[in-house]
Amino acid sequence: MGSHAIHHALLLFSAAVAGGAINSVAGGGSFLCFPALLFTGIPPVNANATNTMALWPGTVASAGAYRRQIKAEDRKLLLPLIAAGTMGGLLGATILLKTPQKSFLHMIPYLLSAATLIFAASGRIGNFVRSRTGHLHKRTMTAVWVAAIAQLVIATYIGFFGAGAGILMLAMLSMLGIESIHTMNAYKTILASICNGIAIIAFIVRGAIYWRQAILMLVGAMLGGYYGAHFAQKVNSRYVRYIVIAIGAAMSVYFFWTIGF
Repeated sequence: MGSHAIHHALLLFSAAVAGGAINSVAGGGSFLCFPALLFTGIPPVNANATNTMALWPGTVASAGAYRRQIKAEDRKLLLPLIAAGTMGGLLGATILLKTPQKSFLHMIPYLLSAATLIFAASGRIGNFVRSRTGHLHKRTMTAVWVAAIAQLVIATYIGFFGAGAGILMLAMLSMLGIESIHTMNAYKTILASICNGIAIIAFIVRGAIYWRQAILMLVGAMLGGYYGAHFAQKVNSRYVRYIVIAIGAAMSVYFFWTIGF
C-alpha cells in the first residue's frame, strides 16, 4: 500500500470515528464522512452509497436499544410507516443510481446546505413537536395516512441522500399524537434503519458500494459511536451541535466554491 493510499485510509477512518461519535451525541456524522469519501476521489453517487453502508450498522444498533420504547398499541402504526419507508427508500436509491455522477456532483452543495439548515433548525422543530404532542390523544385514520404519505416523501429523500432526515421524521410523527419524545426517537431510528437498509440492498445489487472503504469506515464509526456514547453524558450536546453546524456550513461553502452554483 502506497503512502497515498495510507493517507486516504487514515482520513476515512478518522472521519468515520469522528462521525460515529457525533452521531451518538447529536447526529450529523454524514457531514464528515460523505465529504471525506469525495476527498479520496470516490465518485459522488458511490460516495453517497458507501457512506450509507458505513453508518447504517450504528443506526441499527440504536434501533435495538430503543425497542422497549414501542408500546403494544403503537406497533400497529409501524405497519403503514414501514410500508411507506420501504417504498420510499427503494425509490430514492433508484433515483440516485440513475442520476449521472456529474449531475449529482452539482447537487452536493445544495444538498449539504439544505441538510445543514434542517439540522440547525432541529432544536426549534423539536420544541415545536414536544409542545404540539402533549395534548394529542386521538389518532384518526386520516392522520395515519397523511403521516404515511409524509414518510414516503422523507424515505425517498433518505434513499437519495438522507442527511438531516431525522428531524423531518420527528415532525411527521408529531401528527400521530405520540406523547413521549423517547418513543418518537424509537420510531425515527427504526424507520431510518429500514429506509437505509432497503437503499443499501439496491446499492449492493447495482455494485455502487466501495467495500474496502465502507468496511474501514464501518469499524471506525462503531468505535466512535461506542466511545461517543460513553462520553456523551459528560459533553454538552449543544456544543457538539454547534460544531456539526459549522462543519456542514464549511463543507457547503467549500463545495459551492469548488463546484460552483
